Amino acid sequence: MMQPSSTANQLCITPLLGIPYVKAGDDLAWILLQALENMEITLEDGHILVLAQKIVSKAEGRYVDLATVTPSKDARELAAKTGKDPRLVTLILQESNLVIRTREELIIVEHRLGFICANAGIDQSNVGLADRDSGEWVLLLPENPDESARVIREKIKNETGVRIGVQIIDSHGRAWRMGVVGVTIGLSGTPGLVNMRGHPDLFGYKLRVTEIGAADELAAAASLVMGQAAEGVPAVHVSGFPYPLREAALSELLRPRELDLFR
Repeated sequence: MMQPSSTANQLCITPLLGIPYVKAGDDLAWILLQALENMEITLEDGHILVLAQKIVSKAEGRYVDLATVTPSKDARELAAKTGKDPRLVTLILQESNLVIRTREELIIVEHRLGFICANAGIDQSNVGLADRDSGEWVLLLPENPDESARVIREKIKNETGVRIGVQIIDSHGRAWRMGVVGVTIGLSGTPGLVNMRGHPDLFGYKLRVTEIGAADELAAAASLVMGQAAEGVPAVHVSGFPYPLREAALSELLRPRELDLFR
């Protein structure tokens, strides 16, 4: 059972500035180490790097030019209902296990990675392709964000000898609440959930059901520093995370369908 530190921690989230425009094939671990060095930040065991999904997708070449997409029959029918580009809808369906809800200009799906999100997380903003011919480019989520985080973490460990955690985050909306927040879509070396069951509260009552979504709490905090528009901060350095690092996977954050009362 994981326990928070017995002393109060100061969580410090520092934006990594000066990260260059990321292109397909770029080595993100090297780019992050250069940014840390330029900012005179020394990595230590227990630190975490939180990355925006977009730079991971770009480095992995997850671009698609809509001009190359031939809409499927199902996509054309769904596009007619939602008013979305049938080529984009084709990609949404390809990236999804199940369509959950639709309305005009919005398709809520269970992504093939297991979480619920809008439009399969396909990005049309800040996709910029200065190194390619003009086109109608969109950006898909990483193929396997857990693996992406693991590779970056291992490269940094091999280079520095330091054991850190890596999280990849994206912006998601939420049922019943307005606004998007940062959530974790891939992680390596950081806990997704922290089980507090059996721990006493301030009055000695033993908690029975409390599990903390620690990775998503950190994702939301990091997202505040990164911004959601033109801020250009795709990664942050975190120290003071109040829980021990451990091996984890996105799957522990996803509510099993049989326990989901709302699908």
